[in-house]
Parts: sequence; C-alpha cells; structure tokens
Amino acid sequence: MTKLHHISGKPPASSLRQTSPLKRLLRSRDGAAAIEFALLAIPYFLIVFAIIETFIAFTGEQLVANAVDTMARRLRTGQITAENTTEAKFRSEFCDEISILIQCGEDNKLILDLRSFSNFADIPKTVPRESGEQFGDLTATDVYEPGGAGTINMLRAYYRWEIVTDLVRPYISTIRPSDGSRSEFLIVATAAYKNENYK
Repeated sequence: MTKLHHISGKPPASSLRQTSPLKRLLRSRDGAAAIEFALLAIPYFLIVFAIIETFIAFTGEQLVANAVDTMARRLRTGQITAENTTEAKFRSEFCDEISILIQCGEDNKLILDLRSFSNFADIPKTVPRESGEQFGDLTATDVYEPGGAGTINMLRAYYRWEIVTDLVRPYISTIRPSDGSRSEFLIVATAAYKNENYK
C-alpha cells in the first residue's frame, strides 16, 4: 500500500501538535501591524506636529512683518506722528493689524521699538539678547520715539511666540534662557525708512 503525500502546502495536523508553543508563538504574525504602528507612531506624530507648529509660527511671523510694513508706511507719510498719536494708541493700532491670529495682552510678548537715527548706518542690525548669546533671552524694551518729517527711522517688532507642542519645542525655539524658564520662537520684523517731507 502506497503512502499518500500531503500536497496542500500546510503541515499535517499531527506535526502542528508536535511543535512547541514557543515555536508557534515565534512564527505567529498576529498583531504585527499594531506593533509596527506603535513603533512608528512617535516619530510620525512628531513630524506632523512639527510641520503644523512651524507653519503656524511662520504665518504669525508673516503677519507681524506685514503689520510692521503697514505701520511704517503710516509713519513715513505723516499719518502717525508724535503729536497726533500716543504710544498706547500706536500699540493698539499695531495690535489691530495682527489681531487675526495674535492677541496682544499684558504679558509683554509684543515689544515695539520705534526710534529715529541720524543716518542709516546707526540702525542696529542685531537682536539684543542677554550676554549676546545665540539663544539668550530678549533684552529689548518698548521705545516710542518717532522722528519728524525728513528723518531716518526704524520700526522693529519683537514677538515671543509660544510653542504648544512639547516634543518639537527644543527644535524650533529660538529663545532658550540658560535658567530653562521657558523656550519660545522669537519673531522679529524690521522696517527702516526715511520720512517724507510732510507738512
């Protein structure tokens, strides 16, 4: 009598019973997709949150830059002068320009530096930071000293953008004080211009 060979591709039930539970466990692929997703989930969401956080921060940066250009144009043409606009009113008008995304509060996140200079070479080119450190805390303060007709002026806005996602904070923050009190993304926008000879 000839023996029938098993040709179905699967081992006979008797051989499955002979293998140890450990070998069956090692051969099993059940739940492999879930484990692979768990391993990839952290870097995946890190990248997603980094993209979203960076996109929103750069949108805020563009908004502040547009506000600086708009307010500088009003200053240059004499619509805003030291005589007709107080510092509080100037700040309020600037905040109106960025209110679509940024709310100005009393938390000192927005600093406006408006000054006049004798020539363009005197305008500062660096951001004032503690001890001149690359990621040091900002030392700038509010200044409102607009020049008159025909003067050279600079309007600079600083805004401390709060980073929401903890995982990406160390990678996109540009303010990292040595005491570790906070880390933020610093938005800086500058306009240098010469006032028109308005009357």
